[in-house]
Formats: sequence, C-alpha cells, structure tokens
Amino acid sequence: MTHVFVAPHPDDVALSCGGLIASLRELGQSVVILTLYSGTGNADRLTPYQREALGFGSKAVWPVTEAFNRAHLAADFPDDAAAAPWAAAKDRLDATQADVDAAAKRFWQRSSWSRRAQIHNQSIAGQAVMDDVAPQGALQTTERMEAAAAGDTMAKRRLEDERYAAFAETSIIFLDLPDAVFRGYEGDEQLLGAPRGNDPAPVDLLRRELARLEVSRVYLPMGIGGHVDHQLARDAGIALLSDEPSHVMGTPSLVGRMVFYEDFPYAWWEDFGRLDDLPGGGLPGLPGGVSLEAEFADVGDQLERKIRAIALYESQIDRLFGGTKEMADAVRGYAARVADLGQVPNGAAERYWVTTPA
Repeated sequence: MTHVFVAPHPDDVALSCGGLIASLRELGQSVVILTLYSGTGNADRLTPYQREALGFGSKAVWPVTEAFNRAHLAADFPDDAAAAPWAAAKDRLDATQADVDAAAKRFWQRSSWSRRAQIHNQSIAGQAVMDDVAPQGALQTTERMEAAAAGDTMAKRRLEDERYAAFAETSIIFLDLPDAVFRGYEGDEQLLGAPRGNDPAPVDLLRRELARLEVSRVYLPMGIGGHVDHQLARDAGIALLSDEPSHVMGTPSLVGRMVFYEDFPYAWWEDFGRLDDLPGGGLPGLPGGVSLEAEFADVGDQLERKIRAIALYESQIDRLFGGTKEMADAVRGYAARVADLGQVPNGAAERYWVTTPA
C-alpha cells in the first residue's frame, strides 16, 4: 500500500509536504509523487508574464569581471587538509579499502560465498561499474539533462523533481499535462482565477493512476492561493470521493483515505489558519456526508531535511522567496505557526485535512 502525493507542478509536494514525506520514508512507508502539470507547449509564443510564471526568471547574468573575481577567497579546506574526504591520497584510500574489505568479510562469513567492497570505482572480475550503467526509469536521463541544459524550462523543473525524489527516496510519476501557461492562462487574474469551462479537471487520469498504485492514502492540494492547476488537482480528487466502491476490483471508497494539504507558500502568504479562510468557507464541491478533520504531522526532526530538499528546486527559489535564506526562514516560520495552532510540542508541524464520514 502506498502514500500518493499529488503535485500540481514540480516542487509543490516538496514545499507543502516535505516533512511528512521524510517521516514516512524513515518509517519505511512507500511514497509516490504524482506530478500532474509538468508538460510543455510552444515556449516561443509565451508572453513575459507566462515565462516568469514558469520560472524562466528575469535576473541579469552578470559578466565575468574583476568585480566578481573570488580568487582571493580561501578554500573551505586547505589543499593538504586531512578532513576533506575528496582529497584523500592513495595511501589513505588503500587503508580505507582494507577496512571495508574486512567489514565485508565479516558480513559474509556465514554465507557460502563472499563479496568484496570496492571503493575505487574499478571493475572487479570483469563486472560492470555501476557508474557506467544507465539507470532504469527516467531519472536524469541524457535526453532530459541535455534538454535542461538547452534551456527547456519544464525539463529543468522535471529534473529538479527527480532529484528531489532521489533525495527523499520516493518514486515519482510524471503525467506531463501542459502547465496552465501553456494552456493559455496569462496574468494573475487568469492564473489565480476560476478554471475555464473548457479546461476540465483530470478526473479519469487521476482515477486510473490511483487504482494502479493501490493507494493507502492520497494527498491533494487544497487550492489555497487559487492557482488554476492547484484548483483542478483538488477538484479531480473531490470528484473521486463520489465514486462508488468497486467490489469487482476491490477498490474501497476514498473517504478516510483522501487527505488535503495546505499549499505552501500560498498558505504562508495568505495567513491561512482555518477552513473558513477559504473562499466560500471550505472546499468547494465536497460531497454531502463528507467532512474534514485537521491532522497535525510533527516534523520537528525533519524540518532541516525539508529545507535542504526544497533548495534542490533552484529554478524556483529566487522567484518564490528571493533567496535560499528567505526560503528557509519562511519554511521555519510557517512550520512554527502550524505547530502553535496544533499545540505540537517540537515546534514544527504540517497540517493535513482528512476526509471523514460526516
């Protein structure tokens, strides 16, 4: 059984749920990130606003001049520093190799065969070196790396999402639906307004993926801030709450297993505190007989790991927060405020809204 976190875009789950994901993985729980709107369109036709919304950025690239010469700055470690593991000399590597060989021998001593640990990244008995073997799946493929290097912004954002998944030890699935700006939304009034009538929520697509993944819990955005893609992701989940349980395939109702998370940093910017703060006083379209109950996740021991993970989304940090330090301050500040609301003792929390029978 799997915890599935539905992200409207690359970075949304890391920003909103990174602490809980780290806690779940620490407990050995299976986690899958399902990113909906990571697809592309014709970037050449984008307006300046749409390019900025995607994270193309508008900061100048500074020239290489003496004003930016950092040659006078001392290195973190001197050249002969014993503390720098990457500066290890051959004799130190050989000593370490002897230690790991002895450890490997002790580990395999009860077996009928043994392995040797190899730290030199060299082939043993003709076996392939793992660094030379292409990985399975789409993780940082050559094509995606080349596309990101060539300036494909969505490729870069997907690459950041994959790096986060590797860091957080989760699986990740890209459904590659086009981002809202590629579907013609422009300006805050449109991007943060109501979805268009000809732009439906991806209900069938989400239903198919959740059935395939054998969901233990599914987490969706509340749509705080009103971003069109966040609203459509939320609406797709709410629509699935009305599905009748299927006894043929053994799929029970999602009521009780569907959870909504608070969209960060929108919830921080809008000082979100309770359901009444949402437009209309709650989630629109919630079926009759279904209510929401707050559940607080204590993330005090995972908060710094969450901040480090968010920093992997380099294309978004400046645009959203103005810098890494500002991002860290916002994450800590919001976590402390949520912990105060839920009286969580460790001083850092994430809040989730769990569907329950009314």
